Amino acid sequence: MRPLTSQDPRAVGPYRTLARLGAGGMGVVYLARSAGGALAAVKVIRAEHADDPGFRARFRREAEAAARITGPWVVPVLGADTGGREPWLATAFVAGPSLAEVVGAGGALPTATVRALGSRLAEALMAVHEAGLVHRDVKPGNVLLALDGPRLIDFGIARHEGATALTTTGAVIGTPGYLAPEQASAGLPGPPGDVFSLGCVLGYAATGRPPFGAGGGAGALYRTIHEEPDLAGVESGLLPLITACLAKDPAARPAASRVRDALAAEAPGGPGRVRDPREYPGRRGAPDPREHPRTPPAPDLWQPPAGLPALIAERSAAVLALPDPEPLPATLGPAGEGTASGPARRRLLTAGAAGAVLLAGGSTATWIALRGRGEGAGGPSAGSGEPLTYTIGLHADLGGPGRATGLAHRRGAQLAVTDHNARPDAAFRLALRAEDDAGDPAKALRTAARLAADPGVIAVVGPTGRLLREDLVQRYETERLAIVVVAAGSTTAESGTGLHLCVTRPFDDVLATGLIGYLTRTRPATRILLVEDAADPVSAKETGGAFRDAVPAGATLLEHPLVRGNAGFGAVARKAVTSGADAVVLGGGEASRAARLAAALAGEGFTGSRVAAGPALGPAFLAGAGAAADGWVFAEAYADPTALPSARTFTSAHRERFGVPPDTWAAEAYDAVGLIARAAGTTSASGEVRSGIARRLVRSEHRGIVRTLAFDASTRRVRIPDGIFLYRIEKGRPRFLGPFGDV
Repeated sequence: MRPLTSQDPRAVGPYRTLARLGAGGMGVVYLARSAGGALAAVKVIRAEHADDPGFRARFRREAEAAARITGPWVVPVLGADTGGREPWLATAFVAGPSLAEVVGAGGALPTATVRALGSRLAEALMAVHEAGLVHRDVKPGNVLLALDGPRLIDFGIARHEGATALTTTGAVIGTPGYLAPEQASAGLPGPPGDVFSLGCVLGYAATGRPPFGAGGGAGALYRTIHEEPDLAGVESGLLPLITACLAKDPAARPAASRVRDALAAEAPGGPGRVRDPREYPGRRGAPDPREHPRTPPAPDLWQPPAGLPALIAERSAAVLALPDPEPLPATLGPAGEGTASGPARRRLLTAGAAGAVLLAGGSTATWIALRGRGEGAGGPSAGSGEPLTYTIGLHADLGGPGRATGLAHRRGAQLAVTDHNARPDAAFRLALRAEDDAGDPAKALRTAARLAADPGVIAVVGPTGRLLREDLVQRYETERLAIVVVAAGSTTAESGTGLHLCVTRPFDDVLATGLIGYLTRTRPATRILLVEDAADPVSAKETGGAFRDAVPAGATLLEHPLVRGNAGFGAVARKAVTSGADAVVLGGGEASRAARLAAALAGEGFTGSRVAAGPALGPAFLAGAGAAADGWVFAEAYADPTALPSARTFTSAHRERFGVPPDTWAAEAYDAVGLIARAAGTTSASGEVRSGIARRLVRSEHRGIVRTLAFDASTRRVRIPDGIFLYRIEKGRPRFLGPFGDV
């Protein structure tokens, strides 16, 4: 929750506003209180969107659809005004977190809890389907957990079964990883699609991971259509039911009523066994209420996940501690606006605050939808005469094994923020919020959640680890918060699937491009010995593949493997000499083994070029190779700002402020903040900074102190030519040579 600002209404219809819960691209969700004291979540649509007849019609359909759905496990509609200048919709307030939050923080749920969760969600879908509707976006983020059970929320894209699509033909509606194959193929959805999504949710709750893999986007869509779900770890009693829900053929899936019955009943065969839905006849189609009357499931007692009662109590206490509503203005305009000072200008905050039971405009519904803009935390409001303040988050390892890299990021970002704020023409100010994950994957997810929960954060620099994890990319994707990754050398996320991911460096798998350029232009080689280290097969394959695909013109490529263990270095060195090679390329990233190869080559008197990708360059190489390290050339993705004329001012400021020259990745972090500021400057006029920044980042071209940042829009990664730098070892130290194309 966030406090109300002077721009927020103090009344919306019969409700008195208490706080902001969140917002999306179309409006703001408020925590409010009715005249009788009941709490509500009130979604208010901005007037400029309500002026669009098409949008107003969609909002009216949403309100009408949600009002028709009743049941204990859906959030009820309390009231609405779809005809006003700023339409609004009020629903009951739920103080609980989402299923995504609970599983993301604590892992898989116990089987008994999953069974109770599923039976209640299936009953909620029965209510949806009996109303002639299809939800179309059943996912963990749309399930709130209360003390007595779950609540299904967000009917922003619910529609009549068989109705004409409201979006562009061929658009994928729903959330990849949780939508049915027919939806992933842009087909017409029906009740079986919701059952498929329910199966995905239950698989996620039972295992802690989506059945069709994390990462979202095109990869999840492909796996949903063509591959079987990963249900490893699902308890055997639940497995048949979830498998049935995830059938590719919609006709083979059980109806929601069958799922409810299967989960609620203790079938013959022992306590706790979930009855296979195939034991029920007539699995196709919507439920028949005469055959399956809606009765509360008996055996599956709801057991709140560990920590849920305390979390709900904490959030409820925060609600109770809110001050009484402020006195209303003497004259009220539409939706409770004070008219004495003119119409209030509402600023949008981020969606997804705990307890927000509806998201504005159904903005979580489409794969390409982005998040609402953030208001600068503590920043002045519009009309105050002072510029807004936008906060940039820093997700860094500041206390773990990668502390040096994290500290370099923080210092570079601090200097960038200071420089931006010193500009006399700055249209807004910047602030930096740093969060430490200590290099721990579990803490990293919690760090992402904290940054995403701050509505003032418009984008995040980081994380700063060498490996960019798919689950972390997915967490920021779920939160619709853009991340600008500076230092990661590799990722487990699929290329192009993170719509909020921007990578400002080439990954390690393309660094060999710089080595090929060096052996083509700088030190032309005619006989190149490719050495693939079996101890590091990933790097070996990446480097080897690059050279086989792009052998320098006129050169002959020779190959000799470097076997595991300690016996193969001498054989490689002898092959380099006897074959007449004038260059050796190491495919491998272990610095200690690179050092042993360097020593072996020196021992055989080899004097040709010796090159490797950056991961092999480290303290272990310099210490282990000694004098044999001299002359080796490495391709890296970072620059040495002390050797860059464009970074002289930065280097001087860094020395003055921190007493030391900038460390690796400090200058790149400085440029990342500059890129975010540029993107924010091009979206601020539309009033959607946080939502628009992800799109603008990869469309921007920012001339930084290290290099010009320009991106491939499909992969959201920086273009290669000026992003790979070469270093040569001289007198035991790496000497910066510059971009490989300029060396």
